[in-house]
Amino acid sequence: MGPEPWNQGASRKHLVDAIDGSLRRLGTDYVDLYQVHFDDRATPLDETLVALDTIVRSGKVRYIGASNILAYRLARAIGRSDTLKISRYVSVQPRYNLLFREIERELLPLAQEEGVAMIPFNPLAGGLLTGKYNKNETPTEGRFSAAMSNNFGALYQQRYWHDRQFQTVSQLGEIAKMRGVPLTTLSVAWVLANPTITAAILGASRLEQLDDSLAAANYAIDPELKDQLDELTAEYRRGDADR
Repeated sequence: MGPEPWNQGASRKHLVDAIDGSLRRLGTDYVDLYQVHFDDRATPLDETLVALDTIVRSGKVRYIGASNILAYRLARAIGRSDTLKISRYVSVQPRYNLLFREIERELLPLAQEEGVAMIPFNPLAGGLLTGKYNKNETPTEGRFSAAMSNNFGALYQQRYWHDRQFQTVSQLGEIAKMRGVPLTTLSVAWVLANPTITAAILGASRLEQLDDSLAAANYAIDPELKDQLDELTAEYRRGDADR
């Protein structure tokens, strides 16, 4: 949120200042869920957790959560919160989609065991899982375009703009066509079909883009289709990306 060390990270000073700034901008007295966007390993974990507990006890926040956190760090955070008898993370916001399934190995089982809500972002892989992109064409808008701020376009291209991913999207598109459902709907429905997932975070630049995504809430993936999608994208369960 700023260039100075005290304007970023998960230190006590920044967290306390940040919640006051958020409440002021929102024009409210409290928020229901306050999430740490990045796991700050430069700040002692206890300092972060105690600061968050202080904010909860102040009444400014009802619950706390984390985003972009590895399973071992979440386990440590839960353990330290329980030991200190303070507020613990109730939610985690990871990246999760048919092209990025690494969280299935450790983070999802941990969340299920500890009763932590999972609210993943990026269920459409930045729009690649809509089937609208062509690898040989330079995107001029959306997550993959150079116009995105903070090098987001380059980041998303590094994540997904590869021959293998486009080949997978093409195969997924054929399955969606045979099932008579938009690939967007199928992709979001697959995320929601995992019993550990609480909700998926959707994004759109135009209102009409939400139609196919929202339709996923009423589209039931049968076991045969789920197995087919899982098998096709099994290779994307490997790796150790932070986010």
